[in-house]
Amino acid sequence: MDFRKTFDAIPEQFDKWRPRYCDELFEDIIQNAKIDPKKTVLEIGPGTGQATEPFLKTGCHYLAIELGENFVAFTKNKFRSYQNFRIINDDFETYDFGNQKFDLIFSAATIQWIPEHIAFPKIYSLLKSGGMLAMFMTLTDEKTANDMLYGEIQKVYDEYFHVETRYNCKLNYENALNYGFIDLSFRQWKQRRIYNADEYINYLGTHVEHITLKAPYKSNFYHGIRKAVMNAGNKVILNDTIALYVVRKP
Repeated sequence: MDFRKTFDAIPEQFDKWRPRYCDELFEDIIQNAKIDPKKTVLEIGPGTGQATEPFLKTGCHYLAIELGENFVAFTKNKFRSYQNFRIINDDFETYDFGNQKFDLIFSAATIQWIPEHIAFPKIYSLLKSGGMLAMFMTLTDEKTANDMLYGEIQKVYDEYFHVETRYNCKLNYENALNYGFIDLSFRQWKQRRIYNADEYINYLGTHVEHITLKAPYKSNFYHGIRKAVMNAGNKVILNDTIALYVVRKP
């Protein structure tokens, strides 16, 4: 199964419930890449634009490439007030960018969907000399702060979470160095989210495998999750690590 367009079926829910990135991350990237109105920026797979606006605000020449038709329509409306917002509805893996070159290319939890032997060489070829690739994502710890609730949630998964295909996209971000990139750096920031049962279920519903979960497992799964969270005081605590990997083209 090609999961890449799964999220595209739920743009409004995805936009509302996916976690946001911290201001410090954007400040770090923009300052290090020296992004200003003269610079060119490419975002790979913006989704509904959780990471887009801070770059638009710099006045840079911004371009996004997004596979999902609904996501493209959503972001065109969301960022319609920005004259520098441009988006292409196509597949990064096969799209021909012609002679375009970029000062910054970034991915917010999308580059892992692209095989590294395609992603890293293509990005390298699209960057100007000295250009920067920024790859960031949110890593969530659902266990540490939730005591017995975590175990009860796992029981629900064991009983009802039966999907036809498991998500198995992985990427070693440090492997960029094997494709000519230099100056690898890693930074991270911490934040916390607190959800009640309904909010947590809405958030879970934006995960790729959860979207594909079929009846009767789907209704039983969410009923079980709701019951577990309600029995634990109607509160789930999620500890997030926002991770940023940066490399440069010589």
